[in-house]
Amino acid sequence: MKIALITGANKGIGFETTKQLLQKGYQVFLGSRNVTKGQKAVDELKEEGFKQVALVPLDVTHENSVAEAYKYIQQKTGRLDVLINNAGIGGEAQHLTEVSIENFKRVYETNVYGVIRVTTAFLDLLQQSEAPRIVNVSSNMGSLTLQSDPSYHAYDYKTMVAYASSKSALNMFTIHLAYVLKASNFKVNAVCPGYTSTDFTGNNGGSVEEAASRIVKYVVIDQDEPSGKFFSEELQTETGAIAW
Repeated sequence: MKIALITGANKGIGFETTKQLLQKGYQVFLGSRNVTKGQKAVDELKEEGFKQVALVPLDVTHENSVAEAYKYIQQKTGRLDVLINNAGIGGEAQHLTEVSIENFKRVYETNVYGVIRVTTAFLDLLQQSEAPRIVNVSSNMGSLTLQSDPSYHAYDYKTMVAYASSKSALNMFTIHLAYVLKASNFKVNAVCPGYTSTDFTGNNGGSVEEAASRIVKYVVIDQDEPSGKFFSEELQTETGAIAW
């Protein structure tokens, strides 16, 4: 049985991704900053018949929380096959001339530093897997190429600079991580789930089921599939890959 850890998985896309991996026979550690909400999510999944799911209290912005989560999983299983860095925040929508450094700091603490913190902590458990997979949940808003293209559908939406730039930084980390691990069986990719109806978007957009399926697709890829790429199925490119 393959084992996955998903951060920020108590609701929205993370919760649905957990469900879809459970349906595929994975054991899933559901990471949640809020223990009460995380346990509620686990209870809901167990009521639906999914038994191989467990709560892991995990705040990606705190070293001690990440260390405790690592210790728990290391003692329970001794390995990970999949890490999905899903936890993320949008921050405040601000005009660039009025943007707050504190807003940038809050967003980067979760969306960038949190991913690095979790990934580096769990890397040795992933190395115990025969086919480890890391999926960093990104956004096509983090593409420098698209953001500078007037034909891009979000070209005129320039009030989320902290969020968008955090995803650009996340993408760079993904590229470097994939390069460092290229001689191994790791597959490391950045995946945009698309504009999805969650509280993150004010319940506007596509279904969480479709969004989660886009993430799961790059969890279950074979060894001959790509690594170090940026995928956005929403944009319907020929291969799914988009420009950085």
